[in-house]
Amino acid sequence: MTAVDPRVVINTEQARRFLAAAAALGERGKRLNAFFALMYYAGLRPEEATELRRMNLTRLPEAPDEWGEMQLTYAQPRSGSRWTESGNVREQSPLKHRAIGDTRRVPIHPELVGLLRDHLEQYVAGAPESRVFSSLAGGPVTDRMYLKVFHEARAAAFTEAEAASPLMDVPYSLRHAAVSTWLRSAGDPVQVAEWAGHSVIVLLRVYAKCVPGAEAETLRRIWDSTRT
Repeated sequence: MTAVDPRVVINTEQARRFLAAAAALGERGKRLNAFFALMYYAGLRPEEATELRRMNLTRLPEAPDEWGEMQLTYAQPRSGSRWTESGNVREQSPLKHRAIGDTRRVPIHPELVGLLRDHLEQYVAGAPESRVFSSLAGGPVTDRMYLKVFHEARAAAFTEAEAASPLMDVPYSLRHAAVSTWLRSAGDPVQVAEWAGHSVIVLLRVYAKCVPGAEAETLRRIWDSTRT
């Protein structure tokens, strides 16, 4: 995997602008607001958010300042109908870089907990196996559906200069922002790699340039640990 261009990574204020713009785009936008929030706050890949089921959301506390948790089990990557047994463009598969049956535990940011609770109440039936996100017709979310909302919300949320830049040019950039934030805030690549579904080596290779101030912080820690 190639290193992420730091220019695509949004900050928290830009992310909130984007999510608010998505929610304002009618019924499709409302249905996908938490979909995009999962990528930004929990670092999910689009194919993981597409395949998310109610039973994967293992903890959604009611308190507004508590973290939740999810246990990911499957993804639904786009392979093309020629490459799937069912003939569908997308087909359920194991998580990326994981063996069949492996799961991945991911914390749910308190703000995302609230968005998911509201989304489940409004759009998702009570069955544990119910998809968290679906189209207006009740089927799986398609690339066409979420890309349309993404680009319209980006145009509405960003300034002219931001919109003309590489900033969050594709939905996957939301995941890049999440993982970059985790690395910058936690400083623990082993833990972040586990949440993101990467090896530590790949994580550091892909995201090293997206952690501003990391070198200065590292030098400060070395100085603190070695000075008398």
